[in-house]
Amino acid sequence: MSYYLFKLTPPRSTFPQDMTPAEREVMQAHSAYWSTLANKGVAIVVGPVADPAGAWGVAIVEVADEAAARGLAQSDPVTTSGLAFQYDIFPMPQALLRK
Repeated sequence: MSYYLFKLTPPRSTFPQDMTPAEREVMQAHSAYWSTLANKGVAIVVGPVADPAGAWGVAIVEVADEAAARGLAQSDPVTTSGLAFQYDIFPMPQALLRK
């Protein structure tokens, strides 16, 4: 198994303060999607990052390989919505976990 860091960039730097109703609905589905992955032990940590330059999302997952990581991103409701969210996925060659 391997670890991957996901960075989710929203459609604009002012997001989520100015979310549209359609975006809010997609974000609720996104949250439910990642909650399920966390409950299954796939997602280790998931959440928003309060970056002064503009909020973005982070997730660290444990999956078999990069294809599996990319599959998680492709199945996320923010991706399937067609809205302008973008995932960057980075392999983590090493990870120390708390016990």
